[in-house]
Amino acid sequence: MEPMIRDLSSQDRPREKMQRLGVQALSNEELMALFLRTGVKGKSAIQVGRELIQRYGSLGMLGHLDVAELKRFHGLGVGKASQLVAAFELGRRVSLEQVQGVPLDNPTKIYDHFAAQLQHLAKEKLFVVLLNSKLVMESLVELSSGSVNETMANVREILHPVISRNAYAFLLLHNHPAGDPAPSLNDTEVTRRVNESSQTMQIRFIDHVIIGRPAEGKLAYFSYREAGLI
Repeated sequence: MEPMIRDLSSQDRPREKMQRLGVQALSNEELMALFLRTGVKGKSAIQVGRELIQRYGSLGMLGHLDVAELKRFHGLGVGKASQLVAAFELGRRVSLEQVQGVPLDNPTKIYDHFAAQLQHLAKEKLFVVLLNSKLVMESLVELSSGSVNETMANVREILHPVISRNAYAFLLLHNHPAGDPAPSLNDTEVTRRVNESSQTMQIRFIDHVIIGRPAEGKLAYFSYREAGLI
């Protein structure tokens, strides 16, 4: 049985280790232990952190669970689940804050801006990103969740927030939960129609970027602009 944190030497306890060596010296499960504060029956907080990461596959997947989903882990109550959800959300907000005011004028910037939010979502979601004249995001509008193909088929619905809010420019953004950002035939057909409608209405359509997850030898996103398809 793995020792409880109180049974570790002082130099191996996460809080003391952080004070001595800095936060970068802590493993993922040790960091999670600091948020959990205590373990559950028969398991230390470090062990709980490790098992949570193993169960859900990665910190990214774990970070998109809500309180109800985390509570399914044996022994994890509302308090501990809430602490973890809040910690991950704070991390996402810090990440977004760092790129506020950055022009979204190329797919790498777009991916960097939104990957933390989208690449581990369990459902496919479609967004329209409204931009000002400097191509800085003014607002993010979620158009659909879990039924993207239905929304993608409706160009009028896609363009409605762009027109109603008088946006200077816009881009489309959606995720592929399976991780492969390669576009479907439907993605490509709708992107073509959105591009044609935008040109007719003289609205600047910057790009349609599909967010996936990193894989060896492959980009974690697909950009229609970068591929020369719009």
